[in-house]
Amino acid sequence: MTLREAISNWAACRLAINLTVTLMALLACAGAGASAIVPAPPQINASSFLLMDAATGEILAEENSALRLPPASLTKIMTSYIAASEIADGRMSLSDKVKISKKAWLMEHPGCGQRCGSRMFIEVDEDVLVEDLLRGIVIQSGNDASVAIAEHISGDEEAFAELMNQYAERLGMINTRFRNSHGLPDDDHYTTAADLAKLATALITHHPEHYATYKERYYTFNNIRQANRNTLLWRDSTVDGVKTGHTEAAGYCLVASAVRDDMRLLSVVMGAGSEDARSRESQKLLTYGFRNFETVPLYPAGESLTSVRVWHGEMAILELVIDSPVVVTLPRGARESLDATLDINSIVEAPLSEGDVLGSLRVELEGETIFTGDLKAGNTIQAAGFFGSLWDSISLFFLQLFGGDPLAVVE
Repeated sequence: MTLREAISNWAACRLAINLTVTLMALLACAGAGASAIVPAPPQINASSFLLMDAATGEILAEENSALRLPPASLTKIMTSYIAASEIADGRMSLSDKVKISKKAWLMEHPGCGQRCGSRMFIEVDEDVLVEDLLRGIVIQSGNDASVAIAEHISGDEEAFAELMNQYAERLGMINTRFRNSHGLPDDDHYTTAADLAKLATALITHHPEHYATYKERYYTFNNIRQANRNTLLWRDSTVDGVKTGHTEAAGYCLVASAVRDDMRLLSVVMGAGSEDARSRESQKLLTYGFRNFETVPLYPAGESLTSVRVWHGEMAILELVIDSPVVVTLPRGARESLDATLDINSIVEAPLSEGDVLGSLRVELEGETIFTGDLKAGNTIQAAGFFGSLWDSISLFFLQLFGGDPLAVVE
């Protein structure tokens, strides 16, 4: 066994060194403060509800959020998401013309006869732009437009429903099953408040240009002007979407999103008792979230959190970075109670490739871990030559013999 191997084996037996770093520079405050007081969420009159910070995925309030329920026209969020994805991937264009089938025009559906539910009022054999159909789906909640876009993308609505289920699986919607593009009743057509929050987050994040359609209040097609059914767009200027739904089986439903002070909240209310109730209960959730919580960015992507000594390498210093933004949701007034800890390998040795995981970042709030993430090598470092490596082995041996820190950077 070489001297270097002996030292490496000895070092590997040591526990990771904990380096506590402060968040002073980021938070502009320090010292122990009183715990933030957060009131209980409001009472919500609905079968299921959820309130979430869209940036972090933190659930701020929920009840029965994993309960499978009929989504009614909230289904159309997925229909429009798939259409936006088709456009983003170059398989479809807003200027494409869609030939309207008799099925889309007639909108027959078991249990409700002909010409079911809300419509865009497209005509059979008419050529309609994809752009118009998407506004018909989002703003006018057109069942006819939903079938037309489903047929255009997949050939028929049944095939499109399977595509919807594939997208749901990709988005982690584990309690969702789609049977149609519009949301009219089917015993095997269901989702949950938690899954709808995932879908709405994906819509906002992946397709912001398309999402902008959701805040439009009116749309006119074939000389018929219809209003967006999301009445929060008129009641609250910070609300910018997303979608309502209603059937007898589903009750009154609403997924809503609003942005205040760089914080985006998503609320999902399912099974409310009336159109006014779904808006009122959603507003209660949003008000509760914005009043009591805040989204706090701690570190941007690529931020160097510390420098460490590298042994046996062509370079002696390495920056450790975190490759994704660190954003947390906190009770208002709790910033001063944050602590961050870096857990780093006992010894950092070359060769190293950019992105190698060398430790972790842990952020705690009053002793509770609220974030963990990998610390990675900020750049590649090649192994030193024979003599450079030998010298590092000797230096490291005596450094550890006398209790030195192998990670410390010597200026």
